[in-house]
Amino acid sequence: MNDTALTRRPNVVRADYDSPTARALQRLWETKPGIVGWLSSVDHKEIGLRYLVTAFAFLLAGGVEALVMRLQLARPDQTLLTPEQYNQLFTMHGVTMIFLYALPVLSGFSNYLWPLMLGSRDMAFPRLNALSYWVFLFAGVFLYISFPLGQAPNAGWFNYVPMASKQFNPGINIDVYALGMVFLGISTTVGSANFVVTLFRTRAPGMSINRVPIIVWGTLTASVGNLLAVPAVSLAFFLLWMDRQYGTHFFDVAGGGRPMLWQHLFWMFGHPWVYAIVLPAMGIVSDALPTFCRRPLVGYTPVALATVTTMIIGFGVWVHHMFATGLPPLSLSFFGVASMVIAVPSAVSVFAWIATIWTGRPVRTTAFLFFAGFVLLFVIGGVSGFMTAAVPLDWQLTDTYFVVAHLHYVLLGINVFPVVGGVYYWFPKVTGRLMDERLGKWSFWVMFVGFNLGFFPMHISGLLGMPRRVYTYPSGMGWDTSNMITSVGSFLFAVGVLLFLVNLLRSLRHGAPSGPNPWNAATLEWSTPSPPPPYNFVVIPHVASRHPLWETQLRDTGDQSSLHEGMLLDHGRETVGTSPFDAEPDIILRMPGDSLAPFLLALAGAVFFAGLLLHNWSVTGAGLGGSALAILAWLWPRTTLLQKEPDHA
Repeated sequence: MNDTALTRRPNVVRADYDSPTARALQRLWETKPGIVGWLSSVDHKEIGLRYLVTAFAFLLAGGVEALVMRLQLARPDQTLLTPEQYNQLFTMHGVTMIFLYALPVLSGFSNYLWPLMLGSRDMAFPRLNALSYWVFLFAGVFLYISFPLGQAPNAGWFNYVPMASKQFNPGINIDVYALGMVFLGISTTVGSANFVVTLFRTRAPGMSINRVPIIVWGTLTASVGNLLAVPAVSLAFFLLWMDRQYGTHFFDVAGGGRPMLWQHLFWMFGHPWVYAIVLPAMGIVSDALPTFCRRPLVGYTPVALATVTTMIIGFGVWVHHMFATGLPPLSLSFFGVASMVIAVPSAVSVFAWIATIWTGRPVRTTAFLFFAGFVLLFVIGGVSGFMTAAVPLDWQLTDTYFVVAHLHYVLLGINVFPVVGGVYYWFPKVTGRLMDERLGKWSFWVMFVGFNLGFFPMHISGLLGMPRRVYTYPSGMGWDTSNMITSVGSFLFAVGVLLFLVNLLRSLRHGAPSGPNPWNAATLEWSTPSPPPPYNFVVIPHVASRHPLWETQLRDTGDQSSLHEGMLLDHGRETVGTSPFDAEPDIILRMPGDSLAPFLLALAGAVFFAGLLLHNWSVTGAGLGGSALAILAWLWPRTTLLQKEPDHA
């Protein structure tokens, strides 16, 4: 991205999407056809869709793993899986759902929607955006390639030492996990930096910081949290890999190391990560739910502040994962109180959603049902989490299936339901077609009943003493019925997901045409055609309110947003840069074109980490050299001959 001071006055014109101006912009911004064009595309919409498709593929893989485990646990003394097979399946299920699905699927929504919602033509760093996706894809493949070989990670997604140390786990299983997570951390870090800069520098003129959609607040907060938290877990995995390969003693008690250091580093990351995969999903609900309630969100400012506050407090509660490790009482008291206080900002959002539904005129579409169902699941998951914040109760419940139930309500209920609702909501914008409402409502009710039937009985199993992470159990312990119900509910939930996918694929070809704004929504993305063109906006819009498409309906008598008249910016790939808080235009940003460099850099990085895993230093060197060449190609200066611009009065 090259910056040009706003010394020239850009053309201010009125244009629509059928004008010669739009066709000229199409030629400037469109991706070339063919495999090379596909690999080199930096269009945020293409990257967002790739994130979504890849994350859903990992969701299906994680779901199949879960169903196999539920077959194993449906009845006592089952022998479908060996202990080692169960350990690998259990670990890869957790890794998949937490790291390869939950955050990447939200990154897909944000990548696709942010520039459209912010009135920009692309993300701040388009090539960095492409790199984040390719690294995510290759890191996922890196983690999964050991699975068919029987060498997958097998110490749980939390990977506690000393069980994960070389002495007790001599295979390459943990090395795959350690290097794969360091590699994946690169994707998360560069993607998060891109989101932060995009928000503060590429909003449409007039879109001050108090006018951005709540999903933007959620993703911004998650991105800042990731920038601070991901280094902790990357460091932990790197130190573990050093212990395993080179005999260092960071976590080895015999050598003066501390196993508790692993837990601290992991959960310093792990708990903020929970909010990173929840807050953007909450933002989806906060932005889409009001559309179906026919009124703005109740309490925009408190919800935005609660979003930020949740992440801030989230950095001070990681020790509630470690209440049973023998920490001093003063430490337990502090973190117990913090774990309870964090429920307050979450409650602010819940009351805002309920008030929006209560005071609005709800239209019960499929998307609305998923969002309303999410609110109930959010409350259940929050209450069970609040219970484990009490230290004495946590001592009783830790490492039982009660915690597994809480985890699934938080990670599946609070993530999957908003995501599926978001797909129903934005599917017309992405494809120009509507999804089938009748089949959609069937999928919701089957998913909702299956989810609660599958995961609520886990609370009962935990209260009856069933430990987590066991691959089988004897009969007569009182867990037989609850486990059978859980397994039946899990398969019912899977049927609901299958119905959703059938609806999705069927609607791609046979869905009814939607038009640009079928829901009569309020935010900027609905002012563009469906699907949006590569350049997003013919002219850069000027925003005067939080609801630029509802100003007439809300009888807003102040300044009106200008959506069809604004800066043209057609001297190459350009968008406007604005001030961080008030969104005053101050610079023209010249955006880079498509490039193979991000793909090649990610591929070279995968080769580098594969070499480290195999202890093949020639492969490692090839990956390092390839990375250097890709970076050199990325940064190689390009001289562009610009046409002399007339001085517009």
